Amino acid sequence: MSHTPAGLTAAQAATMLTLQDRLNSIINPDWVNGGARFLRAAFVESAEALEHHGWKWWKKQTIDLPQVQMELIDILHFYLSHTLVSAAGSAPDATLMLVADLASPEAIALDGHTYRLPDLDVPQLLELIGGLAVCGRASYKTLEHTMARCELTWQDAFTQYVSKNVLNLFRQENGYKTGTYVKIWQGEEDNVVLARLMSALDPARPDFADALHAGLQQAYAEATR
Repeated sequence: MSHTPAGLTAAQAATMLTLQDRLNSIINPDWVNGGARFLRAAFVESAEALEHHGWKWWKKQTIDLPQVQMELIDILHFYLSHTLVSAAGSAPDATLMLVADLASPEAIALDGHTYRLPDLDVPQLLELIGGLAVCGRASYKTLEHTMARCELTWQDAFTQYVSKNVLNLFRQENGYKTGTYVKIWQGEEDNVVLARLMSALDPARPDFADALHAGLQQAYAEATR
């Protein structure tokens, strides 16, 4: 199995892209041609991450690292959607694009200037993500460096991303929109059950998302029979 230098496997990249396509298709079956501005959303998320990190020199600020990490996961969601649109909806082609981006040099050219990613601090990296987004560009390499500076590994990001998407998909499949979905399973909220299932699975296994979904199905069937 091929790996990117960051430790994200090509299979994990493909899993995230496939899940993003499924989730977007629930919202709009023809979402690839829907014209949504995914990088505009990434730009907004980069600004929100900057707020949580702190940038105001005129007052004391405390970094809210968990919130910054959450915003980075949100940026990842929008990056994946943008890449799928760029690949005309093909998850295999989008996977190749994502892996190639992560293998690219650690320097980004923008507006006549070249930025060496290792030399930038977190606010500068977030500014670069925003600036690139305004110019219609996504950079997984820049996101990777930002994640690393914010103590978020690709494995953690993958696990958080997949778990959130699998649960959202499961809810939709079981009547979330119509109001028939049962959120409390034998005294526990579904996200608590999800966390327990996740702790028993290896996120590096190729069928992680499918195994998580199967576990939810079994637990839900037992709770609602």
